[in-house]
Amino acid sequence: MKATVFLGGGRITSALASGLRLAKYDAPVVVYDRHPQKLRQLKKLYGVDTERDLHRAVERAKLLVIAVRPASVDALLREIGKIDCPLAAVSLAAGIPLANLRSALGPQVRWARAMPSPACRSRRGLTALVFDRSFPVAAKREVKALFAKVGTVLEIPDGKFDAFTATHSCSHGYHALATLASEARKLGLDRRTALTAAAHALADGIVAWREGSIGLETLLDEAATPGGIAAATQKAVDRAGYSRAVAAGLAAGMNRARRNAKLA
Repeated sequence: MKATVFLGGGRITSALASGLRLAKYDAPVVVYDRHPQKLRQLKKLYGVDTERDLHRAVERAKLLVIAVRPASVDALLREIGKIDCPLAAVSLAAGIPLANLRSALGPQVRWARAMPSPACRSRRGLTALVFDRSFPVAAKREVKALFAKVGTVLEIPDGKFDAFTATHSCSHGYHALATLASEARKLGLDRRTALTAAAHALADGIVAWREGSIGLETLLDEAATPGGIAAATQKAVDRAGYSRAVAAGLAAGMNRARRNAKLA
């Protein structure tokens, strides 16, 4: 039976396999990787089928998911060679545009890109998708349905993909949580209390915005009462260059994506 085949058994494949298992996804999932230990772990944790032979894995694919690092994409596609039957392929490699992928496996292969969040592990992820113009309609529905199993799906233009990638990573939240909790501990809070306070500071506000109908500016004004502690904290953070730091981080992410594009 044809399957969704992941080429690469790393972190994002693990996250997606976890989310799909939670979603009770019942279609066949096959993972190829050069490292048998990764395959054993994925099979044990998530019940996926595994394959150590690249070409056998590709032959089993109804949908082929390229899940290796950007620097490894070119070598992997060269090793696969030309495919002589119709196949839908999705690249998870950050920064590598559709233009670099179209001819890689031959004209029978139609390409899409996906950028899922590791939060797909708990089915709370966000995935951006972009499809080549020739991508089959039925296959597009299948790809959207696959990623919808593990969170929200957005379809965006290929030219906006790098900006989305730099912005949507859950690392922003983890970094903010770690930083806020660390500074709170310096004020005397124990680790557990500091993490709890920081987590609620970040998550509660975001959930209130996502699940409510009140605009972000209104919520921000409500939370930071003039003359209050929150307002003083917010102003000090802004004066210290919070916006500049975020801008620098996003710019670095965009530059990394552009360098990745040159790898393929």
